[in-house]
Amino acid sequence: MNNKIKAVIFDMDGVLIEAKDWHYEALNQALALFGLEITRHEHLTTYDGLPTREKLIMLSRDKGLSPALHDFINEMKQQYTMDMVYKYCKPMFHHEFALSRLKQEGYKLAVASNSIKNSISVMMNRAKLADYLDFFISNQDVIKGKPDPEMYNLAITRLDMTPAECVIVEDNENGIRAAKASGAHVLEVATVYDVNYQNIKQFINMVESRGLNHD
Repeated sequence: MNNKIKAVIFDMDGVLIEAKDWHYEALNQALALFGLEITRHEHLTTYDGLPTREKLIMLSRDKGLSPALHDFINEMKQQYTMDMVYKYCKPMFHHEFALSRLKQEGYKLAVASNSIKNSISVMMNRAKLADYLDFFISNQDVIKGKPDPEMYNLAITRLDMTPAECVIVEDNENGIRAAKASGAHVLEVATVYDVNYQNIKQFINMVESRGLNHD
């Protein structure tokens, strides 16, 4: 039974919600108040997938942002993000179908995201995915966000499973590093459209058959 997958843990931004640009644009809106900006190239190569507070620490180190402004910028960024969530966050059929089928088949489902609790809760509800989840973990539930594996370790522990029984769905470098470090099986996706029932089941079947072949 060691090769049997029993749970799927999803990252949120870029996996279940097409929110990467929302976070990028919202933070830049807040930074613009103080004449700062993260370029698209910097976002994609350095900042993508990190918690906002981690980004602000890096901006203080690299661009001279005053640490005294962190709380205010973080608060403004959250407000701007939620404005975009209420405007743009809508259900996607292929996600609803995937999670409902997986749930029906007996898999445990969770989300582990570097976002704050309120963002995850609102986005999952607006995307009509909240009812399929056993729980979600935010950056407020851990000491270290991704790329540290703490968040995924906590999710696996809360599921009362071993890493070998879990699949993690991730899309960006920091998240993939965290997922791999947890010891779980990692399904890497490029866009939210890759996160569908067929791809997830194909990956689960591949992992399980590989396990059988190794026995």
